[in-house]
Amino acid sequence: MNILFITADQWRGECLSALAHPVVKTPHLDALAKEATLFRQHYAQASPCAPSRTSIHTGMYMQNHRCVANGTPVGSHLSNWALEVRKAGYDPSLFGYTDTALDPRGMSENDPRLTHYTEPLPGIGSYTPYKSDVPVNWVQSLETKGYTLPEAVSDLYGETIDGTEWGDGGKAPLPLVISAEDHETRYMVDQCIDWIKRQQQPWITHLSLLRPHPPFVAPEPYNRLYDPASMELPMRCEDSDQEAQQHPFLDYHLKQTKYAATESEAEIQRDKASYYGLMTEVDDNLGRLIAALKSDGHWESTLIIFCSDHGEQMGDHWLINKLGYFDESYWVPLIIRDPRSSADPGRGRQLEVFSENVDLMPTMLDWLGLEIPAQCDGYSLIPVLQSGQAPVSWRKEVHWEYDFRNVLDDTVEKHLGITAHQCNLSVIRDHCYKYVHFTALPPLFFDLQQDPGEFVNQANNPKYQSLVMEYAQKMLSWRMNHANRSLTETFLSSDGPVTRRSALRPQT
Repeated sequence: MNILFITADQWRGECLSALAHPVVKTPHLDALAKEATLFRQHYAQASPCAPSRTSIHTGMYMQNHRCVANGTPVGSHLSNWALEVRKAGYDPSLFGYTDTALDPRGMSENDPRLTHYTEPLPGIGSYTPYKSDVPVNWVQSLETKGYTLPEAVSDLYGETIDGTEWGDGGKAPLPLVISAEDHETRYMVDQCIDWIKRQQQPWITHLSLLRPHPPFVAPEPYNRLYDPASMELPMRCEDSDQEAQQHPFLDYHLKQTKYAATESEAEIQRDKASYYGLMTEVDDNLGRLIAALKSDGHWESTLIIFCSDHGEQMGDHWLINKLGYFDESYWVPLIIRDPRSSADPGRGRQLEVFSENVDLMPTMLDWLGLEIPAQCDGYSLIPVLQSGQAPVSWRKEVHWEYDFRNVLDDTVEKHLGITAHQCNLSVIRDHCYKYVHFTALPPLFFDLQQDPGEFVNQANNPKYQSLVMEYAQKMLSWRMNHANRSLTETFLSSDGPVTRRSALRPQT
């Protein structure tokens, strides 16, 4: 019983050709989906990377794990999928990163591990070390091959060859200086393949690929796979000032360089072509990995999970990066292949049931027959794979959270007139409506049937007042139902501690 757990970074949910995307081609993931279950309504629980990945690794909503930003420590009292499988005798490995910041409590203030958030997830055995946000051994391999390293090694991800850029008369977006054969994506997949080949016992590995995360610069030939001129234009209002009128949160972030999209549609089209090229590069390398599993005899004994930590705005609503409340930042792909015959009812199906990244840890543990810790807010997806449909009591909506405080800078607090602990929002979304609750700012409400692009806030429309109240109450119930359970399931009786685990949903 093996597990291959794959995450790509910043991959929008619609970007699979199996979902009839008009441009991007992902033939190997499409082939995997035909032998697996594809979840069409899968969502991340937070952004950016560290909060989202903490939800993935712990099975917890951000309201409980409280890693609210890149660099926020993850409490050492929390378990995760790696610690749980290690208890069962596995020695899990990591190829890539988990964006983990260690809990400083109990550590020396001079410990160098407290100067970054690229430590491996606690419980991981062998892993690829990082320095300056770049894998050390990959950089060494480039030096060996004669590459000249930039002063800041992180520039390896965006340094292009000399030439004329598309938009200035060039035929295609300029490619990365590094070749596809030497690119980090191929390097990580090679390392993963080599590790699997050496395993003599059941194994678990996490392949965490950086791409298609920006900078959006693809190596040859992936830089020219897609014609920028044919890329769809961003979905947004006529100008950013009009977009900003939707909400004070949006108004503030549209004025921040980190999140404000360019006015140039050509630049967005160029980035989008490279973004899709990076996806196809990931797909090609995953094709090699899948072929290796089959040739080495692991295919029929390995649970495969492919997902992403969050999406990307890519100019939609005049935003770039990942943030806020729009679907573009939270709708992500999920493909799960359970090789057992018991999963045949879900094989080859594309399901509309709502699934969340907090479901991934419970799914892996359930597949191994291990107990799911009480901390987990998610549900195992194994019953969905085995029936091809959701249980009657399955969730009817998805949830996510976003925290926009900055511990090093209080500008947003002063601008919006709120405190750091009020710099957050929660979302509840179903097939029809979407409610966004801010701690100390006005709410948002979208009618997704009439307004799938989320341009019209109906929160103050009298026609929607009853629905706004209904969804606000759903939000409160969700938060109450998923409040930190800690020791609430344990009672000190005359015979000593007694624990009775509560189901996350009513049993039918």
